[in-house]
Amino acid sequence: MTLLGISVGVGALVIGTVAALLLRSLRSVRLQLMGLALVAVLLPLGAVLVSGLVMFHMGNDADFIFITGVVTMSGLLGAFLLARNIVTPLDVIRVASQKLAAGDLGARAPEAGPSELSELGSSFNVMATHLEEAFDARRELVAWASHDLRAPITSLQAMLEAIEDGIVEPRHYLSPLQSQVRLLGALVDDLFELACIDSGAVTLEFDAVDLEHLVASCVHRFEAEATARGVHLFAAQRGGATESRCAPDKIERVLTNLITNSLRYTPAGGKITVAVAGGAGAVLVSVEDTGIGIAPEVTERVFEPFWRADSARNPASGGAGLGLAIARGLIEAQGGRIWAEPPANGGTRISFVLPAICDGASPLDANAIAVARAFFREETDIETQRANMR
Repeated sequence: MTLLGISVGVGALVIGTVAALLLRSLRSVRLQLMGLALVAVLLPLGAVLVSGLVMFHMGNDADFIFITGVVTMSGLLGAFLLARNIVTPLDVIRVASQKLAAGDLGARAPEAGPSELSELGSSFNVMATHLEEAFDARRELVAWASHDLRAPITSLQAMLEAIEDGIVEPRHYLSPLQSQVRLLGALVDDLFELACIDSGAVTLEFDAVDLEHLVASCVHRFEAEATARGVHLFAAQRGGATESRCAPDKIERVLTNLITNSLRYTPAGGKITVAVAGGAGAVLVSVEDTGIGIAPEVTERVFEPFWRADSARNPASGGAGLGLAIARGLIEAQGGRIWAEPPANGGTRISFVLPAICDGASPLDANAIAVARAFFREETDIETQRANMR
């Protein structure tokens, strides 16, 4: 075997190894495979050309066989190194997915390697995080549901035992029993509706609705209760196109939840304003009260199921903390958005926007919602300041 043959073989091995290492440094599996295909074609082609020259000049078949073997080994070594670089991250992601499937919600995949595998690991971790949050939310939901169900059940049990022991007459506890049963029924209905919203099984029958009339009707329905509580409740129409294509029964349910909350936490002598206005391709409805208010840092938490401020979480206050969670689900299911914010003068303001029916109106996207929120917040604050000056 000649020195030239050995030199060509060693050179092919070095070139193949270096090419494999360079291919591993590429950040894309697609580029790595394309590079491997290119090397797999060019390296044997170069070796054949060199070996042909060697055979032509020296007539030595051993050199040709040696060079061919070395080139083949170089290709196999490069393929092995590249395959290992691809398969190792995949194997780690596979193990992480098996752990997640087995119930280990803390399992995470590495976000390293070629870009495709890095993105796969990142997507897997996002999915695992969402699953963990969903399971945590479910555990919290079960815990709070058990807490809110236990109180009326305990009360019912105590009253029934008193009746059974002959301590009191049945008619003495008739009204409290009915009240507790109604409370349990309302809680079960809210839980069922929230489950339907979360599963996407809620039924929506859309129609063209003038929200100004719908708001006036809801306010009129609560006027007697507000008067009995010593709270001034009124509707405020601030102009603009207020027609929207929505599910009127669901919007009425949302308004009922919002007004009920405001009545519950607004003391006698307070005020509740239900405003409706159109503009920026949207219709806004806001329920603003002068009650206990909310801190700016918890404006997002108020829409969590069973969340209530510590000062409000007591059996006597009524409600299970599901009203705003249901409201958010119903509004978002109709393409709108809902949010909470503390007004400049204290209290609480819950607002939601829905797409308006008007020429050139388009579905609400993130930018349109931001514009509508800024527009209506400015208009509402100006109106509030004017009312305070009167």
